[in-house]
Amino acid sequence: MGGADIRVYAVDVHERNDGLEGYLLGWIHEIRDLGSLVFLILRDKTGTCQISIRRDTLSRNDLSELEKITKESVVKVSGVVKAEPKSRLGAELKASSITILSRAVEPLPYDVVGKVKATMTTRLENRILDLRRPEHRAIFLIGDTVLSACREYLRSLGFVEVRTPRIIATATEGGASLFEVKYFDKVAYLAQSPQLYKEELVTVFERVFEIGPFFRAEESHTRRHISEFTSIDIEAAFLDYEGVMNILEGLIAHVIEKVLLERERELKILNVNLKIPKRPFLRITYDEALNELESLGIKKKWGDDFTTQELRFLGSKHLGFYFITHFPTFSKPFYIKPCDNNEQVSESFDLMYQWLELSSGGTRISDRSLLESRIREMGLNPEDFRYHLKVYDYGMPLHAGWGLGFERLLMVLTRKTNIRETILFPRDKFRLTP
Repeated sequence: MGGADIRVYAVDVHERNDGLEGYLLGWIHEIRDLGSLVFLILRDKTGTCQISIRRDTLSRNDLSELEKITKESVVKVSGVVKAEPKSRLGAELKASSITILSRAVEPLPYDVVGKVKATMTTRLENRILDLRRPEHRAIFLIGDTVLSACREYLRSLGFVEVRTPRIIATATEGGASLFEVKYFDKVAYLAQSPQLYKEELVTVFERVFEIGPFFRAEESHTRRHISEFTSIDIEAAFLDYEGVMNILEGLIAHVIEKVLLERERELKILNVNLKIPKRPFLRITYDEALNELESLGIKKKWGDDFTTQELRFLGSKHLGFYFITHFPTFSKPFYIKPCDNNEQVSESFDLMYQWLELSSGGTRISDRSLLESRIREMGLNPEDFRYHLKVYDYGMPLHAGWGLGFERLLMVLTRKTNIRETILFPRDKFRLTP
């Protein structure tokens, strides 16, 4: 097999490979026609590279192919890698032949090069073209490393990955609105979290985690809310809220370490400078947060949620990752355990990055009678939870856990300000396509 039969990738078109003969497969990112000389920028999964083509060296068939080429067409280009100091990348492929494998329409509805600015609506309407932009593709390559690192870290701590139902019989958690679906001749709902299932599963595996899509009929149309999202959830037996907070800290640090190690190129494309955060993360209580806001002239009623503006004030004081702990019990879901010395306050926490909430968790109630009481206090019917409650009769240990928003974490790591940029095909109140 000769050198021309070797597939070369964009990353291989480098001065160190001067003289390498082979062929490239990919998409035409840019075209610069100087008459007798044509420069093409080709893009494949490894990045972009420059191709130079002299018209007078091409066969009649190859010349015909060159004349028909359009941006985003899929091509096969054969040639030799040559060091070229004048090239932006220090090398180029000097082409000997070119074949169009799939010709793209002209003009395209979206500028993949990015010279023409596009609104978020235009980007999402042409999402596949939008994702072909190197800086947008880089987000999801980083995301791939994040998911891999999460699994690696949690498994190193003895967690077992589980998969729980997305179609559920009752709106078991209360609080957030659920999507109602027709399930044969019954009404069902799309799950907003794996909460009750993962609590039950700690009685089998002790430590479980799940990474998957969940759903909320989210009325808020903001840059951080979405209807379908990915949640990273854990639950651990024989740990309280402090124990799972430590695990969350460790996971964040491990993820950033892996991204720095494996995605240096993508971080550079995004112009992002990441640092491994110092541990332990700062911890402030809900009451301390209220006092900090009061010192800024913001008076709040005890028990009220923090507004976005208030969180921005807190975030301007606490840069990076930090925890807010010990929220009022009535402000948290029914399964969060009240503190032993003050039942008005719960063993709960939110992980923040400046003003953005990334994760929420806490110690869970492990006593059936207390759990039933809390269910009633929340205006829910214990009968709707009979399958969950009976597990408590079979031996329920102390346990705790959290849920971490994957896309929100990816926003932090890539410095994006709109969650839709960190989801391949976002779904919100106004978008069901593409």
